[in-house]
Parts: sequence; C-alpha cells; structure tokens
Amino acid sequence: QVQLVESGGGLVQPGGSLRLSCAASGSIFRIGAMRWYRQAPGKQRELVAAISSGGTTDHADSVKGRFTISRDNAKKMVYLQMNSLKPEDTAVYYCNADLGRSGSLYYTAYWGQGTQVTVSS
Repeated sequence: QVQLVESGGGLVQPGGSLRLSCAASGSIFRIGAMRWYRQAPGKQRELVAAISSGGTTDHADSVKGRFTISRDNAKKMVYLQMNSLKPEDTAVYYCNADLGRSGSLYYTAYWGQGTQVTVSS
C-alpha cells in the first residue's frame, strides 16, 4: 500500500520554528515532484512549496525567505523547514507527491493525512 505520512506539526509561538517531515512508503519505483500545501479554517487549500525530482524548488511569496522545502530521495522523504512563523501560518499542512508505483509507467498523485500547525502566543 502506497502512502504518505506527515509528522512534525504542533503548537509554536510567533517567531518560532518547526520542521515538517513526510515519508513515502510502499511499492514505489520512483518519485517525481513533491509539494507541501496548507489549508486554514474557512480558506482554500494553497500550495506552499514544491520541489522537483532534480531538486529545483519554488516557494509561495507568503513564505519566501522563511520556509525551505528539501528532499532526501534515498529515504523517500520531503521536509519543510519553517522559520519566523506567524499566526497566519496556522493551518493543516499536507504533503503531496507524484509517485510511480512498481510496474507502472505513470505517476499518481498521493496525499498525506495532514498535520496541524498552530502559531499562537
């Protein structure tokens, strides 16, 4: 069974830091792009950051200079380092990845279950 599992969320004060992790598991032959999304209460899900299989990254304007996406292909993991957190960063953060299953020619998009990040004093 192919799945993505996030970890690392929690409660942090404004100005603090958190590191989110997402692990891919199952019969995975290759991994394409990996992404972090977030969804705040009453708002649409938004793309926070993305990283290609080759390591090219892109970050939303709202988090540039504060958040950094990275990946470890050998461990099948993607990370989101979040610094200088603000109350408006409060949301459920979701991992998303294009995974190629063993025996398949195609990538399929998978989602994790989400991890809550709350920034509050």
